[in-house]
Formats: sequence, structure tokens, C-alpha cells
Amino acid sequence: MKFSLWLPANLPWRELRAAALHAEAAGWRGVWLEDHFMDNTAEPNDGSRGECLTQLSALAAVTERVRLGSMVLGNTYRSPAIVAKQAAALSDIADGRFVLGMGAGWQENEHRAFGIEYGDVPSRIRWFREGLEVITRLRDEEFVDHSGERYALERASLNPRPHGSLPVLVGGKGEKVMPKIVARYADEWNMWSTPDLFSRKNAIFTTALETAGRSSSSLWRTTQALVFFDDAEKAAAVNAKGRPAIGGSSQQLVDLMGAYAAAGVDEFLLPVTALTDASAIADASDRFLAEVAAKVE
Repeated sequence: MKFSLWLPANLPWRELRAAALHAEAAGWRGVWLEDHFMDNTAEPNDGSRGECLTQLSALAAVTERVRLGSMVLGNTYRSPAIVAKQAAALSDIADGRFVLGMGAGWQENEHRAFGIEYGDVPSRIRWFREGLEVITRLRDEEFVDHSGERYALERASLNPRPHGSLPVLVGGKGEKVMPKIVARYADEWNMWSTPDLFSRKNAIFTTALETAGRSSSSLWRTTQALVFFDDAEKAAAVNAKGRPAIGGSSQQLVDLMGAYAAAGVDEFLLPVTALTDASAIADASDRFLAEVAAKVE
């Protein structure tokens, strides 16, 4: 199993840069940032938030090895054709290390605050499917004409082309439409989960791959959960409220990583999004690498 780090999106640039460079030097496979414009909390909502693609572009310029990804871009926030152009440029800066993570969008307060159409769930899913079609066609074809429910393109083209394959990651856990979307458009798939939850969902998504004529191995599977060292009770309490969380001793966490691997997970993302400076992130992530990741077979 591989391991990546999910960094806070609210760090000042110097702290974010230091955290990413430490992660690269320590041996993490990837560094991920979320895409939100504000916290999902009650008003007044004035917490610090960076902009995902801007921050990832800056990180691409100062790192050399670590993969960089969006976890995940809200499809409603930007034109997918413009996202494809941004992703191609970011892929170039990163020498092919960028993973374009996409989601349908869900946080209502930031849609309202920033004047973005929210729609209902079925609409956002349809827009998401169409957005992924636009992005993957622009990635894979020289010129694209498209006339759909929400987006229209006339001989659009990405030039310069993305570095490498520009993998697309789809974030989602729905059991009816999302497996078909992943099977059609995704190179990678992500969801929050515990091992038992991932095992159940993975069976559904694997069936969708097979129905679409894809091999199970053609999809890279990633997940994350809040991690509580030495506090299984707190993890259980958080989990009971609907937020996937795991906890316990170092050996218990090693065993849980083994359970994730047995459930079909290829890569675990460690969220450190509650930490507020690079030093605290380094301490927490180094402990996870030494006491957990290094012992996972």
C-alpha cells in the first residue's frame, strides 16, 4: 500500500511550502489539497482558505518528486474546459506529477456566498458527468466540439498538451450513478471510509468496471479517514457521527492499514487538515510513517 498526505488548505504559503517539502523529503507518495472557498460552519464564516489550483501550481514549481492532487475540485465552481486548461498547465509545471481530482460539489454555503448555481443533487450529478466528458475528451482528443445540457465547446483544444497521462480521480461514494461515472471516466477513485465500508463499496464499483469492460486493476483506489493515535474511543465516537475515523495504538493502526489493503485500497491518504503549522504537520506525519506505514506489509 502507498501513503500520501492531505495538507491543510488554510496554511500561509511559507507554511504550506515547508510542509510539502518535508513530505517529499520524508518519502510520502503524494500531497493533496482540498478545493473549498470557505469552511462549512455557521456564520460568521471568515476562516482562512487558499485556492486549490493556485496553491498546487506553486507547489509544483518547488517540488520535484511528490505527486500533487486536488481532493477534489468541485465541478460546479469552474468551467470544465477551463479546468482542463489549468490542469494541462499544472501538469506541465509538475512534469506529469499532477492528478486532477474531481467531484460533483456539495457545500451549499460557498455556492451561495460566491454566487455559484447550486442546483439539486440530480442536476449536479448530470453536470458532473458532462464535465468529466468535456475534460477527458480535451485531454484525449486534438479538437473537441460539444453541445450538452450545461456546456458547449467549438473546436476547443489543449495546447500545450498535458504531461504524461494527466490521470483523473473521481471522488464519490454513491451506489447507483457514481460507479458508472467512475467506470467511464476515472483513472483513480477516492472516498472517505473505514475498512468495512470500503470493502462493501469496492465490490459495487468493481462490478461497474466489469460491466463497462474494464479490468479491476485499471482503477487506482484511494481512501482516507481521520486518524487518532492512542485513542480508539474518540475514533469510534467520531465514526458514530458519520465521519470515517480510525484510532488506537500504533499496532492497531498497522492492523487497520492491513484491513484497508485487504478491502482493495491501493493508497491511504492521511488527513492532517486540523493542524495549523508545518512543524506540527511534520511531527504527526513522521510518526505515522515510522510507526504505521513502515510496518505495513
